[in-house]
Amino acid sequence: MSARRTGKFAEQTYQAAERFKANALLTDDSLFTPGVPIWTPDLLGELHTRFLNDPKEEKGPSFWEKLEQQLTGSPSEVYQLMGEVLYVHHLILSKDPGIKRQSISGKESNWSPQPIAIPPELDAGLQSRFVNLGAGHAFIPFQVGTLIETVEQWKEMAAGQQESLLKDPRAFKKFLFDVKFRSRLLASNQNTGDAERQLLLHILFPEVFETILARDKGNICKAKAFAEFFDPQETDVDRKIQQIRQAIERKLRENFHFYDGDIRKYWKPRKGESLVEVFDAGGKVCREKGEGLKDLANRLYLPVDFLREIEQLLAEKRQVIFQGPPGTGKTFVARELARVLAGGDDPADRVTLVQFHPSYAYEDFVQGFRPKPSADGQVSFYLRDGPLLRAAERARQDEGGKHYLIIDEINRGNLAAVFGELYFLLEYRGAKMQLQYSPDEDFSLPKNLFIIGTMNTADRSIALVDLALRRRFYFVEFYPDKEPVKGVLRRWLRAMAPDMEGVADVVDDANAKLADYPHIAIGPSYFMREGLTEEGFERIWNHSIRPYLAEGLFNDPNRLAEFDLDKLRNPDAPAQPDGTPAE
Repeated sequence: MSARRTGKFAEQTYQAAERFKANALLTDDSLFTPGVPIWTPDLLGELHTRFLNDPKEEKGPSFWEKLEQQLTGSPSEVYQLMGEVLYVHHLILSKDPGIKRQSISGKESNWSPQPIAIPPELDAGLQSRFVNLGAGHAFIPFQVGTLIETVEQWKEMAAGQQESLLKDPRAFKKFLFDVKFRSRLLASNQNTGDAERQLLLHILFPEVFETILARDKGNICKAKAFAEFFDPQETDVDRKIQQIRQAIERKLRENFHFYDGDIRKYWKPRKGESLVEVFDAGGKVCREKGEGLKDLANRLYLPVDFLREIEQLLAEKRQVIFQGPPGTGKTFVARELARVLAGGDDPADRVTLVQFHPSYAYEDFVQGFRPKPSADGQVSFYLRDGPLLRAAERARQDEGGKHYLIIDEINRGNLAAVFGELYFLLEYRGAKMQLQYSPDEDFSLPKNLFIIGTMNTADRSIALVDLALRRRFYFVEFYPDKEPVKGVLRRWLRAMAPDMEGVADVVDDANAKLADYPHIAIGPSYFMREGLTEEGFERIWNHSIRPYLAEGLFNDPNRLAEFDLDKLRNPDAPAQPDGTPAE
């Protein structure tokens, strides 16, 4: 059980935090130039005077312009100290690493006359994005000021007391929140630095304290889903959070974060989501009280009438196929729609997902013999039901419920071979016939088992879907250049990343150019990622979209030049024949 984050660069981040502890807190040493005293009481006092007692509260200049004015005439050591303070502040923030570097070094922000050099081993630590403090630059003075004044008062304690506090997370937390600010900037704003305190707690004690803002810790502890996970007599919010983490790790999984979508929905649903009030002890998909098609439509950024039309198609024919290019959300919509339509206390028991592929056979899908080694080394065979028969049996045992079988990438299998005699049963629900491996038993598909298939139109194997299967399914189109999918990305960006709405313009322009190739139009799902940045968008485009288009335009390779990102953003910009930007 640990709040410590994992993943690429996480260890480098924690190693940087250990250097802060060892160099800055336990000695006066520098982070960037070990052996040079930088975190000294005198230099902290100088920074206090210039930054905290001269807040320059006039409106107009940016934080960096004010900082440049405040530090003008300072010794070089004060500039370096401020750079190292900014490094600690930015270490785990959810910002682009390049922006972090520019802020710390002063290279772009110009607050320092000479750029502050960040050692390579510490630069790697800036790659992590653990927590979002929000509010842009509005609260940076208070947050950074909290760090400066906290360390300044820390230096007033004896070395033995400092070492003792760093061994006791709860004692350190008490010291941290007992700090009474003395500066002009913070004296009347004692609570504005709370986010910085939460940041400090995690980087110094990552096993104990979460990367969560204080207000969110309170919301987590108030959530009904977690009410039984902590001692009701406990008053410390961080201890409650620890107990909630322990329970979730036992019931669901380890290495989670409270902002993960499947956890967050229990205490802070996103716009359009319904609050989950029940945490299933088995860690399965949990019931969302009151969620219907309208709630689901809001969450998927789709018109509710579109989902109601699919519901009606299923009611009439009992099987539909969602078809369209990759990235249009076919599988995700199928799963979420099936879960909502299935209803009940545990929709997961009523929804089965399988994925077809070229080697998938009737024996995998319906029923077949499987080898069973025995203790004497001999091999016998037993008859095993596939996911179709298992789903049919659950539906048969639950006559009042609706059950759903989702077949992802249905066209990638040899459908005539995989379905066999089921072609007949799909059309004549309730009719009985004998299965290939059970000739002595009658079998029928129950009327309360609904099938949703998904099909990528960019996959040339779509031609293998024969007419016999096509007439047994209704087809629903998911094309990114047509409503309702066309507007999904823009609606999502406006709600989740309003600064990135230009991405929708680029995608719309690209899809307009693909009018002659509708089956390879670019879907919205590629870009619907939390924390989307300009750098992230470019990475997705260059390493996912362009290779995808190169494959789709293999018969017309000269067209690829039209989809250079710079060219789409600036249609008048020249491009090389291979689509790369001109020098």
